[in-house]
Amino acid sequence: MSGSTQAAAPAPRLYDRTAELAAVGRLSPRPAIGTGHVLFVTGAPGEGRTALLARAAHAFPGTAHRVAAPPHRGPWSGVRALCAALAPDPSAGRRALRLARGAEGLAAAVEGLAGDLPVLLCLDDLHLWDAHSRAALTTAWREPGGRSGGAAWLVSAARHHRLPEVPEAETVRLGRLSREGARALLDDLCAVPPPAGVAERLLDEAAGHPGVLASAVRRLAHAPVNGAGPLVDGAVIAEVYGGLLDGLPADSRRLLAVVALTGCGGGGDEHSPDHRKPPGSGAAPDAGALLAYEVALGAVLDAARATRTSIEPLDGLIADGLLCRSGDALRFEDPFLGRAALASGPAPITPSPYAGPPADPVLVRGEGHRADRLGPPAAVRALAPVVRGRSQLARGLAALGGGPVMDAHEALVQAAGFLRDRAPEEASDARFLAMEAAWAGGDVSACLAALDSGTAPAGTERDFVEGLRAALTVRLDQARPALARVVAQDGAEEDPRLLLRAGSAALVLGDTVAASRIHARALARARAEQRTALVPRALEHLAYAELRAGRHSRAARAAREGLRAAEATGQRNVAAHQHSVLALVASVAGDGQAVADHAGRALDTARPHGLVQAATLAEWALARAEFGRGLAARSAARLAPLVRPGPRGGHFALRMLVVPCFVEAAVASGRSAEARVAAEEYAVWAVQGVDGAAPAQLARCRALLARGEESAYWFGEAVRRHDGCGNDFERARTLLAYGTWLRRRRRPGDARGPLSDALVTFERAAAEGWADHARSELRATGATTGGVTDPAALGRLTPQQQRIARLVAGGATNREVADRLTLSPRTVDHHLRSVFARLGIRSRVELPGVVGRWDARPDPAADVPARHARA
Repeated sequence: MSGSTQAAAPAPRLYDRTAELAAVGRLSPRPAIGTGHVLFVTGAPGEGRTALLARAAHAFPGTAHRVAAPPHRGPWSGVRALCAALAPDPSAGRRALRLARGAEGLAAAVEGLAGDLPVLLCLDDLHLWDAHSRAALTTAWREPGGRSGGAAWLVSAARHHRLPEVPEAETVRLGRLSREGARALLDDLCAVPPPAGVAERLLDEAAGHPGVLASAVRRLAHAPVNGAGPLVDGAVIAEVYGGLLDGLPADSRRLLAVVALTGCGGGGDEHSPDHRKPPGSGAAPDAGALLAYEVALGAVLDAARATRTSIEPLDGLIADGLLCRSGDALRFEDPFLGRAALASGPAPITPSPYAGPPADPVLVRGEGHRADRLGPPAAVRALAPVVRGRSQLARGLAALGGGPVMDAHEALVQAAGFLRDRAPEEASDARFLAMEAAWAGGDVSACLAALDSGTAPAGTERDFVEGLRAALTVRLDQARPALARVVAQDGAEEDPRLLLRAGSAALVLGDTVAASRIHARALARARAEQRTALVPRALEHLAYAELRAGRHSRAARAAREGLRAAEATGQRNVAAHQHSVLALVASVAGDGQAVADHAGRALDTARPHGLVQAATLAEWALARAEFGRGLAARSAARLAPLVRPGPRGGHFALRMLVVPCFVEAAVASGRSAEARVAAEEYAVWAVQGVDGAAPAQLARCRALLARGEESAYWFGEAVRRHDGCGNDFERARTLLAYGTWLRRRRRPGDARGPLSDALVTFERAAAEGWADHARSELRATGATTGGVTDPAALGRLTPQQQRIARLVAGGATNREVADRLTLSPRTVDHHLRSVFARLGIRSRVELPGVVGRWDARPDPAADVPARHARA
């Protein structure tokens, strides 16, 4: 529509707009040299913004110009249309068009409007004007005393449009009509009054929305009433809201459809609660009753993930007011918009598991009112397996995130079966999610059943399935090559889901370094792709990989972030796993209260939901904390069920990892026979190479179980094996056990070296409980624990360690020392840690002072290097 001046046609009738018309009445223009007044009118589609502008233009006591958004939204198209509409004659119009760029064009157009009569400029649908023109208008409105001239401005915009900030501007928001106002509008729309029952149904279903009521009346004029069917159906609502939805990006429209379907269960317009209202109820129903549901944010994220719908537009939809967020719940600000999203949403979309039976995609598209005209129902039946599969997929995702995991497993296995022929990629996702659910539940047979569901895998997927199946059936020689190929593909993968599988394969192989790297990459990709529902799972995998690698501070950081992300997305099961990781980290630090808190919260969810993996980690943390407090018998009693096989034992993937702790606690509490049985089973597992620290921990177990000097041999062997596996915390635990054994053998001088080494490592790891234990043992040997930096400490270092200490004290880096002494940087780092431990210092910056005191001695060569006992 182009610009037009005030017409002689009758003024449009308005209903229930007394306050809005009063605001228009206050809209008086200033003198020509003053500042124009601006009134913004916002409303949902069909609420009467254009009618209000027409009424204002008709009633204005001066010159009024109405200008709609131009059909083409090229740069400055709005300003050009406005200038052309305001031109007093063709020549002036041409001049204005030449200047129609920016606020200068507006100034030229408004110049000739000043006169004796006031001027009203009515601009409709500002949200449809091009950005250049909106910016020019905003500049004109903000500048006092000129560019807007003496004109008053009445500007309409969609409710979701963000209005510019203009000093002294007023904003009027249109609302729904009262029952009486809606009835008056209905009488005005109908040349022949409809039957009383039909009129009441129209008023009920339109819920005071003037545009919806008008559209329904127009439809009734061309189609008879269809029995008890709805009068306001998808076609009516799509007519009113179609323009708004069409103007949104495709990702935003799809996400709105997912939210709508998640909340209402995809039942289609015909099954909405408002259609069951009795006619003639006497009052307009609350518009909030029309799809005014609140749906859990986590359910929306699960449904978006299942349907591969981007959630990136979510924040913008909330900021624009199209969706409202209250805590962890979402709802439509305008319930009719939710129904319009259902009517125009792209199919197929998976229904929410919280919302009842699944809907056929025909209904999801808003075509339920035409289902009886589809002809033979074969087409509907052909779609049913896909719909049922996606419904089960959504149900399984919801249970996996916050329900019993074996329920999730069953739903996801069924989803894989339904989807295997028609949606093989989704079937693959369902299969691996079912396996993940069974893994969390500690059920090996269910894991195998999940791997066998779905279509025959190919490529990397086949390697993962075959490798994992072989690992679960303890055929590690067959599992290793297939899983190694999966890990080797991580650099070529971009999909975070596939990266998580590669990281899991690395963990099964015992490659914790690769697992941490791959899971960190999966997390980065999930964040880059705005996959909010996947981020907590990626952090869960990363935290566990860092824990397995012995990097406890990194594990804690990932777990804390993962806990926040899981709670924000309603994934309680993921949160339970993160609590269990934090409990284990707290058991290393010796923070008993934190252990009890995190383990308790993990078990509160893990036990009712069947999370055997999280429960095993939490119980392990509690047992470690008890052992650290000297409660060996209680610790052994808690750990004993975790190391047993079978359904009442610990998690199948964690059982062997717990054995070293159980052996230590069992030996200390007089349960050596049970410890010996567990250690022998552990020995069979350790040689399979699926845990880098296992050989060293096996040697420690044998040292604890051996008699006499045989223990010294095994302790020495354990320390030697630890040097090659990189888990400093477990190495320090072995040194602590070794030093304790030496002290009890009345060899305090030999005990101080390993105990000092253990103490420094525990202090660096912030393992305060273990550090206290090491200090206590050191004091029992007669040593002080405040640092051994006296010059005689030189005698505690080997010649190689002395050379390294002097070079580092002189400012050399590890790489430079390695080149100088023909060693590897890792060997230099190992020797340097031993130097710190022997000297009782914590960093290389303390070395120059210690070396200086050595050199100040009269005869430093008199020191004879000695080593603590090793076999």
